[in-house]
Amino acid sequence: MLLIIREMPQAVLERARREHETRELRLQGAFNPQAVLGNIEGVNAILCVTTDKFDAALINALPHSVKVIATSSVGVEHIDLDAAAARGIKICNTPDVLTNATAETALMLMLMAARRAGEGERILRAGQWQGLTPTFLLGRDVSNKALGIFGMGRIGRALARMAQGLNMQIHYRNRNRLPPELEQGAIYHGDDASFLGAIDFLSMNAPGGSATLRWLNAERLALLKPGAIVVNTGRGTSVDDEALIAALRAGHVAAAGLDVFTNEPEIAPGYRELENVVLLPHIGSATVETRNAMGFLALHGIKAALGA
Repeated sequence: MLLIIREMPQAVLERARREHETRELRLQGAFNPQAVLGNIEGVNAILCVTTDKFDAALINALPHSVKVIATSSVGVEHIDLDAAAARGIKICNTPDVLTNATAETALMLMLMAARRAGEGERILRAGQWQGLTPTFLLGRDVSNKALGIFGMGRIGRALARMAQGLNMQIHYRNRNRLPPELEQGAIYHGDDASFLGAIDFLSMNAPGGSATLRWLNAERLALLKPGAIVVNTGRGTSVDDEALIAALRAGHVAAAGLDVFTNEPEIAPGYRELENVVLLPHIGSATVETRNAMGFLALHGIKAALGA
């Protein structure tokens, strides 16, 4: 029996139903562990997403029939891996298949934030546009600027390739320097000050966890050039929201584009008050092709874990 917690794309559901007997919760909004426990009888596999928090308490409450938890996401920080290992529960995720879609979203946010696209659409929808003038909604060029990528993994490198098409100079901050064949001409920085001081755009693409928790804090924001632009498609927890909001209000950060947030679906209220922020509801991987591929990869992992 496969327990599917959230609504999945139709093609994924059809394959799941062919391969397993399914129980489909189709939960909306905040995760409800009691809904899982109330429907867990006879289940040997669980398909979840990144907002479904499988902490030690929930994992320890699962019956011994559960052999695998598959998450339709790259990150697994929402699952207590130690608790799962202690119970002999296998964990599988979906790396690689969402690389380009998420990198495209980062590039889109860079362009939208720099060119004030969100403000422009709001003006049009409110019927407030009074025609073209030379000083109306002046934004910033993206081409020929310096892009700093915090986290030069698969998604960061895909973004770098896309940004090079705009003649952007690529800088990156990473746990370790990449080999030349992966750097592709990008400039590595071994410390935060040289990295943040060199760039016009900062893209947050690092994984979650304690090492990156609120990494972009007031101290590091102050190291950015005045007028820099920040985008985040990585993890909401890597940004100190109040510090970023303060920098946006002060104008030290000219604009931001955010697709991920610390307490999704809730967001820090201050963001909603700012015109110079583009806000997206975690749609970095939300294409038909990508979400299907994620679901199929998760199902493949379940099948392999169960020895089917």
